[in-house]
Amino acid sequence: MLVPILSIIAGLIILVWSADRFVIGAAATAKNSGMSPMLIGLTIVAFGTSAPEILVSIMASISDSGSLAVGNALGSNIANIGLVLGITALIAPLPVKSAVLRKEIPLLLGITLLAGAVLINLNISLIDAILLFCSLIGCLVLFARFQKNSSPDDQLNDEAEEIPEMSTPKALFWLFLGLTLLIISSRILVWGAVDIATQLGISELVIGLTIVAIGTSLPELAASVASALKKHHDIALGNIVGSNIFNLAAVMAIPGFVNPVTLDAIAFNRDYLVMLGMTVALIVFCLLQRPASISRLEGGILTASYAAYMLVLYNMST
Repeated sequence: MLVPILSIIAGLIILVWSADRFVIGAAATAKNSGMSPMLIGLTIVAFGTSAPEILVSIMASISDSGSLAVGNALGSNIANIGLVLGITALIAPLPVKSAVLRKEIPLLLGITLLAGAVLINLNISLIDAILLFCSLIGCLVLFARFQKNSSPDDQLNDEAEEIPEMSTPKALFWLFLGLTLLIISSRILVWGAVDIATQLGISELVIGLTIVAIGTSLPELAASVASALKKHHDIALGNIVGSNIFNLAAVMAIPGFVNPVTLDAIAFNRDYLVMLGMTVALIVFCLLQRPASISRLEGGILTASYAAYMLVLYNMST
């Protein structure tokens, strides 16, 4: 048991570090090639924040562990709202940009409902994967249109403006090193998670919803908490909304492309419905106040809801 536990810990540490290196290298390479910061934010930064989930999903699907991949997508979304946004709002009330409330959040709700329609038959097939992937393309097109028509204050990808100056050879080095370590660490993580699930008799779905989901959400948690401490937390919600859309439309689609998976009913009846409930709660909280924001009380409710969900998972798995 010690070896797979150490594999999970090492895999998560390397996964988070290599994702950061990958984003920096890819963004600097794109900047040196003449791409605009807006386009970099919409593509490379968006992909980079979901790179851990994507690589874990691919490796899990290849290893015939599709339930772990789906659990990772659902669990990461639940963690992003309940844990990441909850803790961030506890540190400081979280302003919600009007553009996010009008545009990105309705898109998130739409993709969430589409994911439910895909999951309701407890199977993710190639057709389902294509449908989800097409919805991702549609979202990216809409994001580009939103960005083009927005005012400077509504820009959500401010981090793209902070791309470090870096020579192309150095940027390419970090790009390929980051990608290589992402692949290796995600493979190690999946092996350790599956081995522990097998030894303890816990389902791969639960492992994906807990250990793997929390681990792959660490970049979002670290970035959001850091931005709150620096009082730059106004973009945190937009980034989480984008990450959740990416998780459902890209990460959850991967098993359908690689190795179609059949799920237990509980994946929809418990985990999807919790994710849907968290998403609806987020929308309600945003609408309760003017100007829109998520208060410390609401952050506490989200965090407590996530803790309760973890307790339910623990009780059902023991």
